[in-house]
Amino acid sequence: MDRYKRLETTVKRFEEIEAELAHPGEFDQARFTALGKERASLEETVETYRDFKAARRAVEENDALIRETDDPELRALAQEEDRVLREREQVLEQKLQTLLAPKDPNDEKDVFIEIRAGAGGDEASIFAADLARMYMRYAEAQKMTVETISISESESAGYKEIVFAVKGKAPYQDFKHESGVHRVQRVPVTEGAGRVHTSTATVAVLPLIEEDTAEVQINPKDLEVDTFKASGAGGQHVNKTESAIRITHVPTGIVVACSEERSQLQNRDRAMQMLRSVLYDRKRREAEEAVGSMRRSQVGTGDRSEKIRTYNFPQDRITDHRINQSFGNLRGVMEGGLGHIIEELRKDEHARLLAGDSSAGSG
Repeated sequence: MDRYKRLETTVKRFEEIEAELAHPGEFDQARFTALGKERASLEETVETYRDFKAARRAVEENDALIRETDDPELRALAQEEDRVLREREQVLEQKLQTLLAPKDPNDEKDVFIEIRAGAGGDEASIFAADLARMYMRYAEAQKMTVETISISESESAGYKEIVFAVKGKAPYQDFKHESGVHRVQRVPVTEGAGRVHTSTATVAVLPLIEEDTAEVQINPKDLEVDTFKASGAGGQHVNKTESAIRITHVPTGIVVACSEERSQLQNRDRAMQMLRSVLYDRKRREAEEAVGSMRRSQVGTGDRSEKIRTYNFPQDRITDHRINQSFGNLRGVMEGGLGHIIEELRKDEHARLLAGDSSAGSG
């Protein structure tokens, strides 16, 4: 099968890399680093394939024993062992299928997460703050770091808008399916009659683009840069000088801002990162639309007009509309316990990738 030919080629390449790394003095540090990264990217697949081949050999040897032995007791023991061996072979084969699925090139990247209050007034801004806390607590539980970029607070102690960065082990892989409209159904704290209200917030997850790339080239002449004073209790501090930065990309009208760093230079650098990420995301969407895909997969386009999930507090239920699944323990999820939802979305993505849906990885 083509799949196994690919795996044999991967094993051969892995062994070639290991042979080279055994003699590091024969090449420079850059080559050594590149080989180390390539080895790390292949290691899990190679180890799983080796385990799978060993499991398949064990099944074949056990089958031969069942066919050939004249000892009833030995045959009975082999037949009992057959189920265990076949289950292990199947588990390893499924893992290989996942490892061989096309990978989103952005999965390992850090991210910017932008959350904006939508319909629903004060309750929408409170919900936006709840979502921000949910993502931050999940990230921290995964040993990722969170850095606030900018905050616009509402009078209700919520957020009109918040932007923060998440850095660590593959943040985009975990958060990419969160882009879209999130809807909450609950009794607001300001509601005296006990009526359930529906409010929304929009989430955008953008892979962090550190420097200008082939996909994103920014001409400094296209930028308008303004400074302003940061304010509000939500930040790390309150600037007394105009250190906050607002950058407008004139050709597209995109505006980004950073107010949470202590110096104007730091805020400018971070705002430029944000601008590159927004421009990269826009260009990627335009390219997908041009070839007619525009993320038609169930996991969603990531478009801000698309309702992806409903948080129903009276019924203690979260429903993800893209995979048509509901989950309980809503309050636990809001405290950062959304790993099981992320895992279901990831499984769905892998299933569609294996089925040949090339848009599946672009959540």
